[in-house]
Amino acid sequence: MPAEFPKTIRGIREGLKRKEFSAVELTRAHLERIRERDGLLHAFLEAFEDAAEQAAAIDAGIREGRTNAPLLGVPIAVKDNILIRGKHASAGSKILENYIASYDATVIAKLRNAGAVFLGRTNMDEFAMGSSTEHSAYGATKNPHDATCVPGGSSGGSAAAVASGMAVAALGSDTGGSIRQPAAFTGVVGFKPTYGAVSRSGLIAMASSLDQIGPLARSVEDAKAVFDVIRGKDPLDATTVEQQVQNSKFKIQNFRIGVPKEYFGEGLDTDVAAAVRAAIERWQKTGAEVREISLPHASFGLAAYYIVMPAEVSANLARFDGVRYGRVASGAKTLLDVYEQSRAEGFGDEPKRRIMLGTFALSHGYYDAYYEKAQRVRRLIRQDFEAAFRDVDVVVGPTAPTPAFRFGEKTDDPLQMYLADMYTVGVNLAGLPALSIPTGMISRDGKELPVGLQLIGKWFSDDALLDAAAAAEAVSVHQNA
Repeated sequence: MPAEFPKTIRGIREGLKRKEFSAVELTRAHLERIRERDGLLHAFLEAFEDAAEQAAAIDAGIREGRTNAPLLGVPIAVKDNILIRGKHASAGSKILENYIASYDATVIAKLRNAGAVFLGRTNMDEFAMGSSTEHSAYGATKNPHDATCVPGGSSGGSAAAVASGMAVAALGSDTGGSIRQPAAFTGVVGFKPTYGAVSRSGLIAMASSLDQIGPLARSVEDAKAVFDVIRGKDPLDATTVEQQVQNSKFKIQNFRIGVPKEYFGEGLDTDVAAAVRAAIERWQKTGAEVREISLPHASFGLAAYYIVMPAEVSANLARFDGVRYGRVASGAKTLLDVYEQSRAEGFGDEPKRRIMLGTFALSHGYYDAYYEKAQRVRRLIRQDFEAAFRDVDVVVGPTAPTPAFRFGEKTDDPLQMYLADMYTVGVNLAGLPALSIPTGMISRDGKELPVGLQLIGKWFSDDALLDAAAAAEAVSVHQNA
């Protein structure tokens, strides 16, 4: 963010109330930042030309004394799979390149009412399928810490926008780690709420039982400020529930931290492991109780996820056929040609791969062998967490097994790309809340790359989890000062 403006949501609100600057000035500064930096990073697919007009309406309200909005004048970026009325929403895919949303997603309506200013829509892996934002049909996003590295995915554009100061906060979606993993790779905070805590109405679906919208921000406090606005029951989404906001006074003394032994085995980068263990030790020194726990079915999480998720993908993406939704192939002579050619031209390799895998897993003769068995494993993973939370308050480990990797390093081997989500998919299968916070930097080829610490909480204990994360963040800042 430009240096003359506050860097936090709280600071922005207070500065606008005191009229130290205007919402228009703040918004224009961010738009200028986008013009300066996004040519290299490609975090945005579109910066909104009317952002300054949105800000002018905020300023008019401030002059009339309307200053209680929780996100007053805060410039926010939005992932390209979340609908904003009158704006393009392509989900990073050519098949939706001409689609313009006819309504606001519930989270957008709530942010609008809370005084947020929408800066633009951010780049993403096509239909949220990927761990690097290399699978966008509109080109890859680069990591602000090292432009030769990926920012993670699928919310890589949102993460890069926040990390580079082009937005104060951003919305992402998390199906198997797509908020937390890019947050780890870019050194920001990424929060995936409990499944059902935030409405999915207006989110272009990937896998409906796994998807969850959440915030990315530079601090836990800012992530919570956005979450408090977008949370809550929505009549347009039957999976949502009403939560009581828990104003707990967190105390680190005797706080029980569970460290799964399965998270520190083969596949974890040694420098990442050292950074995460150092963060856990800092907690322990300030009074927290650290316990080794076991999540015995954690190793099956990726296998189960990559059956359940593609199965739901194959169902959700069936509507994009050139007739109901999506671009229509030119030159098609029959209805079948329309279906085949529109999908062949509109979808990229990764959506095609997952549609085929999901259709196979749901097909006659294979449903029992694959999909039903994966759902049984899903139940076992949930039961592992249930058992763990009888003895600990939060589960802690690495967010990703490595720091940000280089472009092209994993695209030729999809399995290696999928392994980037090995610590995050279990959370989505179980429907738990989790977030990633920065926990130091490690050197790679002369560049310093961030490491993420993942905290996993009990179902609908989102407020308590955010309190714990804020405490961990404060300990880390104090130790590194």
